[in-house]
Amino acid sequence: MNSTPIEILETYWGFTSFKDSQEKIINAILEGRDVLALLPTGGGKSICFQVPAMAQDGICIVVSPLIALIQNQVSKLKDLGIKAIGLTGSMRFEELNNELDNCVYGGYKFLYISPERLGQELIQERIQQMNVTLLVIDEAHCISQWGHDFRPAYLKCSVLRELHPKVPFMALTATATSKVAADIVSTLDFIAPLIQKDSFSRKNIAFKVVKEEDKRYLLKQHCSKLNTSGIVYVRTRRLAEEISSYLISCGISTTYYHGGITEKEKKKKLEQWLENKTKIMVATNAFGMGIDKPDVALVIHYQIPDCLENYFQEAGRAGRDGAPAEAILITNKTDQEQVKKQFLDILPDVSFVKFVYNKLNNYLQIAYGESSGSTFRLNFNEFCATYGLNSLLTYNVLRILDRNSVLALSTSFARKVTVHFIAEKDVLFDYIAQNPSLSDLVKIVLRTYGGIFEFETLINTLLLSKKLNTSENNVIKGLEKLASEEIIAFKGSHSDLELTFLVPREDDSTINLFSKTIKEQNQLKESQVKQILAYTNNNRMCRSNQLLTYFGEIASSPCGICDVCTSPQNSKITSQNIKQQIRTLLASNPRNSRAIQQLLHLESDAVLIALQELLEDGKIKLDTKNQYHIS
Repeated sequence: MNSTPIEILETYWGFTSFKDSQEKIINAILEGRDVLALLPTGGGKSICFQVPAMAQDGICIVVSPLIALIQNQVSKLKDLGIKAIGLTGSMRFEELNNELDNCVYGGYKFLYISPERLGQELIQERIQQMNVTLLVIDEAHCISQWGHDFRPAYLKCSVLRELHPKVPFMALTATATSKVAADIVSTLDFIAPLIQKDSFSRKNIAFKVVKEEDKRYLLKQHCSKLNTSGIVYVRTRRLAEEISSYLISCGISTTYYHGGITEKEKKKKLEQWLENKTKIMVATNAFGMGIDKPDVALVIHYQIPDCLENYFQEAGRAGRDGAPAEAILITNKTDQEQVKKQFLDILPDVSFVKFVYNKLNNYLQIAYGESSGSTFRLNFNEFCATYGLNSLLTYNVLRILDRNSVLALSTSFARKVTVHFIAEKDVLFDYIAQNPSLSDLVKIVLRTYGGIFEFETLINTLLLSKKLNTSENNVIKGLEKLASEEIIAFKGSHSDLELTFLVPREDDSTINLFSKTIKEQNQLKESQVKQILAYTNNNRMCRSNQLLTYFGEIASSPCGICDVCTSPQNSKITSQNIKQQIRTLLASNPRNSRAIQQLLHLESDAVLIALQELLEDGKIKLDTKNQYHIS
């Protein structure tokens, strides 16, 4: 193609200039250089690879971590009239083969692919046949074992360098420490790369930590006064549904979003929120990645995230239009203790990994030195029950063994059985009276799990079988019967886990090869939890500066708008704080004094004084319509 980058930007995206370092990154790619781009959430990462790809003949391959993210990006490109394909896990072989043919012969500009797909021989063979102009790794922190969301499948990304050694590589992330950035460059074998880091500072976002025992009341207060759009982040699917119901009961337009709802439901809920038909989205942490909604004015974390990287990325989904926004973390002492239990108590140490590996081999009757390449089915619940193992800790051991190529853990395994009572209580009691064989099962389920009439609830069928002194299979059959009679909504999956052993059994010697890594990973997680708790408890240093310091950036001055900066003991910067908020607001659009006051929720006298000082300093100007502009 002969168009220049700026012409392409204006033709397809409607912008007449690049943002921050976008142009520098694009020029480096066009010169054939490898690039690591560390840009904040909302920093326009996709433009950095989409524009240079459109400026050249050939196809751009983008590795992306989430199916929803792939679908969103492909849909946006198609809407712009750009030919793009996303390879998701649900494709049949014939469909996959046809799509790959389109990439080789059909003039497509973008191929989005998951890292897991890169392990397939067919995919690698066909990629080698393609005229590839650019290789892109999105959410590149996933490639680093020191990253907050390390995914072993991302290590397969390096195969792209082997398939197309002369094609430039680009890695992008919004959350990477210096250690993670170095790991990305090393793992992808970058050659004399441009490492471009824009400031992670989000001057229009007021980061706040509020300690409150009655968290629901505070949540309601913030959501009820919101005029535009907001996100509330929680850690569990059930809590997402509970909080959504609570806000709806308070008269606030709300819905929820998590991995347990159907694709059709997800699409509907997302569209309603994007179109502002729903004001608040209550969601688990995967929500929002790749979704460009500019008018999110409020992001609330109802629970403490597991690390500052996740918190900063999620909070950064606020204020992408440049208007003032808030990112509020609501917490209390109980919440802080729960964080330690949830994220630290599930970390298996080396001795426990060795113990589980040994028991696993014994359970499957694998002899010392045998079973390399052998595949077994394992009833996970029965295995844990046989040796009295904590199921969550044990499953994390299997993930460690999978990550370190001792065994391959079936990705289709999902140890989940959920139940939701849908019959009215009087109907249920009549049913029990007429079906006494199911009476004990119903009663045990109701006694064991609260809220099961209100929400879809995850249950442990092995635990129920022990309480009923019967087999787990009988429990499943009973639940299936109740579902067929429309007493419950039931979702079940078998408890068999498929394991393929990749190396011969050598007991402790097998684990010793990566025992140091296990210790380092545990230390990393402990450090991350310690850092997020330190952030919540540090009420002396500007919140924005705390975050910037964590990511290795030196802040020039306090933000002036966070809870620390605006606290009574820091009231001396209140005037500066107001002036900074006004300038941030005017950067997006000119406004009159009344609009400024209403948008900033400030007293009129304080706003008028700040406006007068800004005028005197030449920072702003007033037009004939009595609207203020940035000078």
